Amino acid sequence: MKLFELSVKELRRLLVQKEVSPLEVVENLLCRIAEVDPKIFAYIYLNHERALEASKKADISLPLGGVPIAIKDNINVLGEPCQCASRILEGYLAPYDGTVIKKLKKAGAILLGRTNMDEFAMGSSTENSSVGITRNPWNTERVPGGSSGGSAAAVAAHEAFCALGSDTGGSIRQPAAFCGCVGLKPTYGRVSRYGLTAFASSLDQIGPITKTVEDAALILEVISGFDPFDNTSEKVPVPRFSELLENFSLKDFVLGIPKEYFIEGIDGEVRQALSQVIGHYEKLGVKIEEVSLPHTPYAVATYYILATAEASANLARFDGIRYGKRAKNYNDLIDYYGKTRGEGFGPEVKRRILLGTYVLSSGYYDAYYLRALKVKEKIKQDFSLAFQKCKALLTPTSPFCAFRIGEKTSDPLQMYLADIFTIAVNLAGICALSIPCGRSTEGLPIGFQLIGPAWKEETILALGYIYQKTTGWVPPLPPLGGPTGGGVADGPPL
Repeated sequence: MKLFELSVKELRRLLVQKEVSPLEVVENLLCRIAEVDPKIFAYIYLNHERALEASKKADISLPLGGVPIAIKDNINVLGEPCQCASRILEGYLAPYDGTVIKKLKKAGAILLGRTNMDEFAMGSSTENSSVGITRNPWNTERVPGGSSGGSAAAVAAHEAFCALGSDTGGSIRQPAAFCGCVGLKPTYGRVSRYGLTAFASSLDQIGPITKTVEDAALILEVISGFDPFDNTSEKVPVPRFSELLENFSLKDFVLGIPKEYFIEGIDGEVRQALSQVIGHYEKLGVKIEEVSLPHTPYAVATYYILATAEASANLARFDGIRYGKRAKNYNDLIDYYGKTRGEGFGPEVKRRILLGTYVLSSGYYDAYYLRALKVKEKIKQDFSLAFQKCKALLTPTSPFCAFRIGEKTSDPLQMYLADIFTIAVNLAGICALSIPCGRSTEGLPIGFQLIGPAWKEETILALGYIYQKTTGWVPPLPPLGGPTGGGVADGPPL
């Protein structure tokens, strides 16, 4: 096995035993990126000099000492671009570190570069980026999922040992499933959002995309915790997730199967893969019980009302006055605002701003926004009742495998349905984990989702760890076939 193919845990063992140095690790990974990233375009910014310098000073005694990590382009890193894959933030440099970045640095991680995404995290395919399309390492004619598609593609292609993404309605879990990675959406409030460019503030959460469940537990342990800079951050103890995996018992464990998630329209191979996963857990002694989440059919509509309403408010700050792109030819202030935002935002962002402004407007606020808030509460209650019967839920992550580039861009509603099995988790504010469970006949990854109650990440992580351990999971090396994508922008030393 080559160095870049290692998991974080395996890499840490070599670093601690001094069988390899942090400098060798970074140099090896940069060579890998130079070789394969032109085919998939996972990174939109690299800073070779900063990463190499950090590797020379890395303290391998720290939890992530010497481990390179990729960062989604909507999380602020001091002195680096934070463009959110949007033209309106071209040239913007982050003036501070987000809380998760501070925690990673304190743990000894090396920040390698910034990954591509759907503009302002709005999308399910990473086709909405203003800087170019990211391709799926398993088939470069396919999307990597979104909006954290760059992070998932980088991990799947072994261009990163792990990466951070953000999840508003499935944007960590869905690309993880499409690319064959592990993706964790923590409980809302578990990880600070300070430094994350907001899309929908009541739904956004930062989380890890990794090669194994063990790695996800380790990264979550590092980035979790109360933050006084984030008023939605909760004062909840942070367990030693990585130490709880081995001692977890499946005795009398009940795993729920929501009947609303196994509906018509699921790809046959996805359904078959999920059946095998359920059968595997049954062989391990897990009791399987059908449960109901009756308000699931309303989740997508509820999400797109609430998320677009919050997006229209959050994105009002991008007007060209304080930072970012500025229109050059205009008649007056109103014309300046219109042209700046018209030139800076892409079609999907404009669509969501318009939808959000509409549902918040006079005469429609009660009919749409307030009603959606009531349904959101009903969805949350559905999960609470289900968790009285079982300790976790098992569902598909996506109803299908990665679709072809351009296949759904002309039909936004079909694109929105790609997140049908992930959206409700964000509305309920609970935790969920996507885990690879096989590949289709075309070689495309398939993922399943474990959903847990709020603050019970250790339960779904342990379930996922047991699955990977008992099936002998080893992160595979994708073929990387097909046409070339974009290129990597190398930043100056900072």
